Amino acid sequence: MSDKMIDLEETATQTGPKGVINDWRRFKLESMDQENLPPAKKELLRQMSSPSKPKDDTRSNLNRKMSVQEYELLKEEDEGCLKKYRKRCMQEMHDKLSFGPRFEGVHDLDSGEAFLEVIEKEHYSTVVVVHIYKVGVKGCEELNNCFDCLATEYPTVKFCRIDAVASGASERFSDEVLPTLLVYKAGELLGNFLACTQHLNEEFFATDVEAFLNSYGLLPEKELASMEDEEENDVE
Repeated sequence: MSDKMIDLEETATQTGPKGVINDWRRFKLESMDQENLPPAKKELLRQMSSPSKPKDDTRSNLNRKMSVQEYELLKEEDEGCLKKYRKRCMQEMHDKLSFGPRFEGVHDLDSGEAFLEVIEKEHYSTVVVVHIYKVGVKGCEELNNCFDCLATEYPTVKFCRIDAVASGASERFSDEVLPTLLVYKAGELLGNFLACTQHLNEEFFATDVEAFLNSYGLLPEKELASMEDEEENDVE
């Protein structure tokens, strides 16, 4: 039985393309604590990581058949390693599917022209959230701080802020309607929230603003964050 071989291509019909299995093999080897393994497994890992084949035969090494002993070791239950591997795969898939632009930090707009440009010229898939504020108006400074946090949590969303006076429309945005949140996508106004802090507690945080926007379906899903929550629940 120990001499029996399992073809990776046959295994791939159930678990995915051959390249995925090879990738999992490498990830598993790199993740295992080799120092605390029994001698027999340590020797098997040595053989797997340093096969006795010519150095220029790398491709054939990756595609070689897998022994039952090696297969049993790789499929051995290891939830922590599996979760790390799933998270890495999710990140790679997310990066490939996120074809729209990504942003860092909050963008400060200094004029009405800059305001119009960010609405009209931004990528059609990008959600643009604009905070119209005024120094000294209650809630504006707190909301600006919340934007700094949300911008790191949602890098595909373009968070912007502009002073009501600099916008050139201060007569439309009096202190009574500030802070105001405007949400756009593909040039279309999706949300218009005047005096938006009236919908929040007197003391609010970035998570409260996030929940408020999510209640209208205005923020994209955070796939990776949901996976991390799931993993934490599994551990508990």
